[in-house]
Amino acid sequence: MAPQQVEGEHDPYGAQPRERRGDDAAAGRPVPSVVAVAADGEHRFSKPVRAGVRLVEGVGVEGDAHAGTTVQHRSRVRADPTAPNLRQVHLIAAELLDELREEGVDVAPGALGENVLTRGLDLLGLPRGARLHLGAVAVVEVTGLRNPCAQIDAFRPGLLRRVVHRGEDGALVRRAGVMAVVVHGGPVAPGDAVAVHLPALPHVALDRV
Repeated sequence: MAPQQVEGEHDPYGAQPRERRGDDAAAGRPVPSVVAVAADGEHRFSKPVRAGVRLVEGVGVEGDAHAGTTVQHRSRVRADPTAPNLRQVHLIAAELLDELREEGVDVAPGALGENVLTRGLDLLGLPRGARLHLGAVAVVEVTGLRNPCAQIDAFRPGLLRRVVHRGEDGALVRRAGVMAVVVHGGPVAPGDAVAVHLPALPHVALDRV
């Protein structure tokens, strides 16, 4: 499902975001929603599913190992421990897990290390700077694409080539979700609706972050 522009006169986030949910329902499209949430205080590949998580503005998921104002992913820390953390929240579309299951690879929620699993939203098609309202309060801003490493093959052999491949133009296509920063904190739980606010035009396509 392609994201739709929510208009605002000067502020691209000034319109009422939850009206988009009504548009989706009226058009017979599934209302984008949160399927599962996960967090882990330790640096492990997979994260245990939780009944709910709390997002903290400018930090990430409360209690998660990747939360922080500066980079927390260990490879990024080694490169520059003072760099800003643009990977505070990891989101994946449940549709990817559906596709993998059809290919004979059963991947449970949280298994790929995501914090938020969504359904009914084309995460990879969002532009940089798109804001996602998760539930009643929390808001995250999309910063870029997750760039999975060889760890994913240690989890399931051959999985890396299923989530990263080259398109017809030779460019890498990354399907392992998007990264975001927390703009407004609050609770997020399965069943929460997701509303999208797109940034002002021109839009910038997501790249690895």
